[in-house]
Formats: sequence, structure tokens, C-alpha cells
Amino acid sequence: MSDGPKIGSKALIVVTSHRELGTTGRRTGFYFDEMAAPYWALRDAGYEVVVASVAGGSPAWDAGSYGEESKRAPAVQRFIDDGDAIASLSRTPAVSTLDPTSYQAVFLPGGHGTMWDFTDAGLCDLIGRAWDNGAVIGAVCHGPAALVNARDAAGQPIVAGRKVNSFTDEEELAVGLTDIVPFLLETELRKQGASFESSPNFQEHAVRDGRLVTGQNPQSVAKVARLLLEALANTQQTGASVA
Repeated sequence: MSDGPKIGSKALIVVTSHRELGTTGRRTGFYFDEMAAPYWALRDAGYEVVVASVAGGSPAWDAGSYGEESKRAPAVQRFIDDGDAIASLSRTPAVSTLDPTSYQAVFLPGGHGTMWDFTDAGLCDLIGRAWDNGAVIGAVCHGPAALVNARDAAGQPIVAGRKVNSFTDEEELAVGLTDIVPFLLETELRKQGASFESSPNFQEHAVRDGRLVTGQNPQSVAKVARLLLEALANTQQTGASVA
């Protein structure tokens, strides 16, 4: 068994650049813990982690996911307290500037902003090319919005025939945003041939199908991070690699 990733192994986390919740006048962005928990899991496992965004620059986070200091998720507090980590959010590279073949893993945190810009053609192309190159792809909550249009080199959806989950249509209804988001994520993933599975509303659910790891909601992020590392370790043990 390998002791860890090869020297120079890199992982990419891509967050949304979208800030407005439709026409509601409410702010949105990425969900902080869904970025921070996988960030530290990967860093602690020995990966160099790059945080990027769809448009580049300084992305917004969902204010509710930041939390009050006394109630803040430990991974979020650790990220805030790390000067280099928090500074990196002010200068994220745009996905259009990245080489998809440079990363052993690509992770896609949620937050409702993803529903507007994770269908970006450049992001979907990056995911497809990283997948074809042997990378592990992970996503949680609304992050799987980026998987709806992601295709492999043969033009097939990378979710087709694979176990997948995401924020469900029932959960979207429960938070009152069914008529606000541009599409229903579960519905669209099913249309792409995903074998969709889920737990009751707001309960932990995460699934790994080979190099694809997905989680249902914010409650699932810790399990998603564990499965992400499991998939990376398995990829390394079986000799699969990316350039």
C-alpha cells in the first residue's frame, strides 16, 4: 500500500463565481464548509490544493455557510485562521486558465450559485478532460451541477450508468427554491443517465462509483471527503495516473 500521493500531486477545487439568487435580490455563492472540509482532507493527505473559480478573482461565499464564530464548522475556522488559505480566495484563477491534465483530483463544492454557472462550457470541458486523464472527480450538494454537461472524450455523460447523488428535488422544495433555481439538479442528472440515489431530506448520503464521488447535502461533506481520499488511494494503488 502506498504511503501517500506522489511528490507534486495536485488537487483542484472549483467554486462558483455567481453571487445572486435568481431575481430574489438575495446573495448567494459557494458553501464554505463544502470547500473547506475537502481542502483540508486533501492538504493533510499530502496534496497541493489549488482553489479556482469559474470566472477567477474573489468569489463570494454563502453567508449562512460562514457561520458565527462559536458555531463555525472546524474546517471553516481552520481555513479562516490560515493566512495563506484565506488569502487565496481573493485571487482564484479562472478555470479557463487551468490545465486539466495537471490534477489528480477535481472537487466541486456546492452553494446555490453553482446552479447558474457550473454549466459553464469551460468548466464542463475541464472536468471531462480531467476525467479522461484518470482524475478522481468529486462533488457535493449543488456541486454536481457541473456534472450535468460534463462529457468524456466519446461524448458520453460521465454520470451515465454511475451511482450519483446531489441535493435532491425534495430538498430544493423544502428550502423553497424550486421556482428560483434554473433547473432541478436531481432531475437533470437522471436525464443524463445517472443512477441516482439519496437519503431522506438533509440526512448524510455519499456514494463512490470508481473515480466518481458525490454527496447529497452539506451534512454529507465529511463522508464525501473520506470517499475522495479512498478513490485517490485506490487509483494510485492500481497504477492509474495523470500526467
